Amino acid sequence: MSTPEDRIAALGHTLPVLGAPRFAYVPFKRVGDVAYISGQVPRHPDGSVTTGKVGEALTVEQAQKAAELCALHILSVAKAAAGSLEKVEFLKIFGMVYATPEFGQQPQVIDACSKLLFEVLGENGRHARSAVGMGSLPSNVPVEIEAVIRILD
Repeated sequence: MSTPEDRIAALGHTLPVLGAPRFAYVPFKRVGDVAYISGQVPRHPDGSVTTGKVGEALTVEQAQKAAELCALHILSVAKAAAGSLEKVEFLKIFGMVYATPEFGQQPQVIDACSKLLFEVLGENGRHARSAVGMGSLPSNVPVEIEAVIRILD
């Protein structure tokens, strides 16, 4: 039986190495068997981030790739919180999309994160979700996603 890490590799991805937060927050906060994961942005292995407004500088497809990067970072934080991805169940994700005022495809953008979580964790990757538009996001990133997970015994 394959592990979540095997499935990540089979999809052509690797889990990013967690870096220290750049500001005054923690990557996750655990309360009992629930952990709240701070918003993750589309950071590349070299430390750079995807930037640009969706519907202007970026297409839906480019924003979906950014959402996948966010999902990989969320999975890395979830693994740190639980000790193993096999102990993680996603409860909720909240996706924010920096887009033009007339852009209305936020759910399609954030769905790339949702699909990746399901592909990696199966039913434990299914979650409730919000996908909203924003007038700006930190560092001009197109997507930021936060999550709530349950840590299984």
